[in-house]
Amino acid sequence: MKILFCSSEVAPFIKTGGLGDVASALPKALAKMGHDIRVVMPLYASIDKKFINTAVSKGSFNVNLAWRNQYCGLYELVQDGVTYYFLDNLYYFDRQKIYGHFDDGERFAFFSKAILESSVITNFSPDVIHCNDWQTALVPVFLDKFYRSVDNYTYTKTVMTIHNIKFQGQYDMFLAGDMLGLDENSQRLVEFNDCCNFLKGGIECSNMVTTVSETYAHEITYPYYSFGLHTILNERSYKLRGIVNGIDTDVYNPQTDKALAVNYSARSIGRKEKNKKALCEMLNLPYNENTPMYAMVTRLTDQKGMDLVCDRLEEMLSADLQLVILGEGDWKYESLLSAMADIYPNKLKVIINFSTDLASKIYAGADFFLMPSQFEPCGLSQMVAMRYGTIPIVRETGGLVDTVEPINPVKKTGTGFTFKTFNSYDMLDAIWRSFGAYFDKDLIKQVQKNMLKQDFSWENSAKKYLEIYEEIINN
Repeated sequence: MKILFCSSEVAPFIKTGGLGDVASALPKALAKMGHDIRVVMPLYASIDKKFINTAVSKGSFNVNLAWRNQYCGLYELVQDGVTYYFLDNLYYFDRQKIYGHFDDGERFAFFSKAILESSVITNFSPDVIHCNDWQTALVPVFLDKFYRSVDNYTYTKTVMTIHNIKFQGQYDMFLAGDMLGLDENSQRLVEFNDCCNFLKGGIECSNMVTTVSETYAHEITYPYYSFGLHTILNERSYKLRGIVNGIDTDVYNPQTDKALAVNYSARSIGRKEKNKKALCEMLNLPYNENTPMYAMVTRLTDQKGMDLVCDRLEEMLSADLQLVILGEGDWKYESLLSAMADIYPNKLKVIINFSTDLASKIYAGADFFLMPSQFEPCGLSQMVAMRYGTIPIVRETGGLVDTVEPINPVKKTGTGFTFKTFNSYDMLDAIWRSFGAYFDKDLIKQVQKNMLKQDFSWENSAKKYLEIYEEIINN
C-alpha cells in the first residue's frame, strides 16, 4: 500500500507535542510492515542542520493560493525505511517558532496545497493521504476541489486524524475565497459559525475521521469536549473512529535508556529505586525510600489539570511526600509553582524547561506519575510512565481511560489510580489512595509488573490504521 503521511511536525526533526511523536512512530511501524510510506512536513529553519545537510534537493515548483503564486522547494531524506519530504519556503517557514504567527492560516494553507502539488516532482500516487490536525486539514478539501483530475490522485482516499480538537484553524471567512481560492458554493465546506474553519473542512471532505483514542472519539460528539464541532461530528459519526496511539518502545525502554543511572526490567524492578536515589541527588532533594515521590512531566496549562494541582498543592505537601514537576507553559502556573518550591525546598522541585534526558530520569525515578487532565485525546505520558514502572494517577477521560486500568488492591490487578470528575478534591482523594498503597510493597510490586507487561508498541495501532485504509480504498 502507498501512503502519504502529512504532518506539521515530525520527531526527531522538530516536535512540540504528541503529534511529533505519532508522526515519527506510526510511519516507521507501517514501513516495517512492508508498506511504501512517505512523510511530508515543512522545512523549518529551526530543524537541526545535520538532517538537512544529508537531505537531497529534488527540485522546485510553484503553489497557487488564489491570486498568490509562491515558490516551493522539495528535499528528500530516507531514514528508518521511511522517505521524508521537506517542503521549503523561507517566507512561511523561516521563523523562530513553528506556531503562533499572525499568518498561520496562510502558512498552513500553503503547506496543504504544496503537499498535493509536490507530486509533479515525486510522481508518487498514494492510495491514502493521512492528514493530521488543522494544519493539514485542507488537503482533503483541495484534493476534492482542485486535484481529482490529476492522474496521481484520481483514486486517492483521505484520512483525517484529530489529535486535539481544541485547535481548529479558525479565521475570517474572507480567507475562504481570497486565500483558499474556493468558489462560493465550495466555501460552505469550511464555513462554521461565520468563520473559515480548516478542521471542519477536513472533517467534511475526508473519507474517514479518526481520533487518538476510542473514548475521545465518543467524547468529542458532546459539547463539553468538542469546542463547537459536536454537531458536525454527530452528522458525520458514520466515519468517526478512535485508535489509541502507541509509543516508541525502543526509545522509551528502561532496559536500554542511556539517561538512567541504572537500567532495569520487569524481572529486576527493584533496581528502579536506585534511579530515585540518583534523581534526588541530582535535584538536591533528601532521599528516603519510605517517602513516595510524585512527578509531572507536562505542559503547565489548564488542560493538563494545573488548576487542580495548584488548588491542592499545600495540602499535598503537608504529607511526607515529594513532588517533581518538569515543564513550561502559562506564566501564572510557572510563577506560583516556582514560589512554592522556594517555600518547600525539600519537598517540591520545579524545573521550568524541558529536557528529554531529564524526563527519562524523572519517569524512572518517581513512584507515581500525576496526570489530572481536563481532557486528554490520548496522552503519551501515562504510557511512558507505565513503561518505566511508575504508577499513573489520572482522571478518567479520553485516552487515559483506554490505557489505565483502575487498581483493585484486593485482587492486585490494574495499572493506576483514577478519579472521575474534574475536581481538585477528587484528585486529592486519588493521591491519598496512592499514598496509602505505597506502603503495601507487595501491591506496588505487583502493579509495577502489571504495567511492564502492557504492550504499548505501535504495532497494534498500525494494524488498526491499515484496516481503515483498506476499508476506504475498497469502498
